[in-house]
Amino acid sequence: MENVHIIDHPLIQHKISMLRDKHTGTAEFRALIEEIAMLMAYEALRDLPLEEIEVETPIETCMTPVIAGKKLAVVPILRAGLGMVNGILALVPTAKVGHIGLYRDETTHEPHEYYCKLPSPIEQRTIVVTDPMLATGGSAEAAVDFIKQHGGKNIKFMCIIAAPEGLARLQKAHPDVQIYVGHLDRCLNSDAYICPGLGDAGDRIFGTK
Repeated sequence: MENVHIIDHPLIQHKISMLRDKHTGTAEFRALIEEIAMLMAYEALRDLPLEEIEVETPIETCMTPVIAGKKLAVVPILRAGLGMVNGILALVPTAKVGHIGLYRDETTHEPHEYYCKLPSPIEQRTIVVTDPMLATGGSAEAAVDFIKQHGGKNIKFMCIIAAPEGLARLQKAHPDVQIYVGHLDRCLNSDAYICPGLGDAGDRIFGTK
């Protein structure tokens, strides 16, 4: 699975264990999501293109690398994906932020779009799609579909926890997308929740039930 990257850094694994704990409160959960997103983004963005510019140091003038091209676009899948945005912006404050709103049919578990707003020109940007959970893979597949329909080409998907079923679906639907995963969990249950998972990420980030 050459387009799948399981980021097994000890700090990420430690923080994911704290996320799983049902006793972790909203404020701490929210902070952990941001911290994990920042650590994952550090790995996911290691292939950003560079170009040389001339800089005058206190000693002399030199050519030195900076990130090339149009700015990064971060596109969270609403609403849980929002929790990961600030972690990435801490690393790349100039990134543009788009939004994709999807809701899941309670019976079929299939996603439906209700909102899509992407920064322009999207086709010239590296796009990082965020969602803490990759469960059935339906929302992730649909979100990447929408971005491609709007002209997006260089797309990465970043999730904190994935189920094997969702990972396989996204990889099959979009083999050109680099997928970054904090931890690959065991399976989905009959309600399409990841096991052992961490419950509903959106509810835990925003303190809703």
